[in-house]
Amino acid sequence: MSSVTDRFGMPIQAEGVPRKLADPFDFGGGHINPDKAMDPGLVYDVDAAEYTKFFNCTLGPKDDCETYAGQLYQLNLPSIAVPDLKDYVTVWRTVTNVGPADATYRAVVEGPAGVDVSVEPSVIRFNGSANKKAAFQVTFTTRQRVQGGFAFGSLTWLEGSTHSVRIPIAVRTVIQDFVADTS
Repeated sequence: MSSVTDRFGMPIQAEGVPRKLADPFDFGGGHINPDKAMDPGLVYDVDAAEYTKFFNCTLGPKDDCETYAGQLYQLNLPSIAVPDLKDYVTVWRTVTNVGPADATYRAVVEGPAGVDVSVEPSVIRFNGSANKKAAFQVTFTTRQRVQGGFAFGSLTWLEGSTHSVRIPIAVRTVIQDFVADTS
């Protein structure tokens, strides 16, 4: 697993001049913790075929690109980036339980500024070995009607004090497609 703090417990700093606090574009998922990575609890699986389909669909629309048509954020990555939030958008993710067979995870959201975030279901239960996978949806709704830069947050699945599975969120609100933020 990973952390957004360094080995001294301080927030990760972005390299460069001037120094600044790093954001998810700088550190991705955070600093790796090999001990926690041995027992992650949940993983976001994506296979090579999905990556290939995703890559091919970014090059140009093809017959099998309905899943990603204008929604490249639907790839089951352990992060969510929505570059063009106008009103609302729903993103789907699937997690696989690689921890104890009987486990209950609760969603904790730190929403990006100006964006309401809801997760359904907000509690995922795994009972025995029958259900190893669980799908959930994350809906982002803008609270501000401004052309903005990216705002950051996170979604964390907590299983008591045993597992904490965090993914970064980046959302940019837009009013019109042709207005670009170059900062």
